[in-house]
Amino acid sequence: MIRVFENSRELARGAAEHFVALAPLTVALSGGSTPKVLYQLLADQFQTQLPWPRIQFFWSDERHVPPDHPDSNYRMAHEALLSRVPVPESNVHRVRSENPTAQEAADEYEKVMVPRLDLILLGLGTDGHTASIFPGSEVLHETKRLVAAPWVEKLNTYRITMTLPLLNNGASILFLVSGAEKAQIVKEVLEGPKKYPAQFVQPTNGELIWMLDKEAASQLSHG
Repeated sequence: MIRVFENSRELARGAAEHFVALAPLTVALSGGSTPKVLYQLLADQFQTQLPWPRIQFFWSDERHVPPDHPDSNYRMAHEALLSRVPVPESNVHRVRSENPTAQEAADEYEKVMVPRLDLILLGLGTDGHTASIFPGSEVLHETKRLVAAPWVEKLNTYRITMTLPLLNNGASILFLVSGAEKAQIVKEVLEGPKKYPAQFVQPTNGELIWMLDKEAASQLSHG
């Protein structure tokens, strides 16, 4: 399913309404500017509509940095949402990305991971990556592990990421994509041959929804 919104703010609102309607008890959060607006909306305008003490929070991917680092996906979600709603600390399952190696962080995270998440939030990079599954990554071929720590050549770093077996077992997968700079890759991912990591996210027994703003959707064919 593809839904197009007037702008990134309306996209975030649509995502918030989906979040509330779904009432998920297990959620994988993502980093990025659009999810940040979503998290702020949930805290500011939808706080009373969700059973926060019952929701378990995970992350679809994380950078190999401490949790207080500016690049930390956990830090962003904590500041925008989790510190502002009544979520017990025991419900927040962050990646222990301060571990000496990304592989140790991935191994530890896999032990606390649930096999099926109610809602998984994802973004899309201009290179077609999603979570921290980049083009050419060996993690694209992972069939057993739920969490991996691939080396990302273009960024010269390791990342910790959910794998396709875990992503594709999600009940509801929500891609949030905004901005004109994403228009070309959106077209290629949604209408082109299968070659980008994001195209391999195909839930086996769940729903896949793409929420785009008009700029990101501007190159899609219509009718």
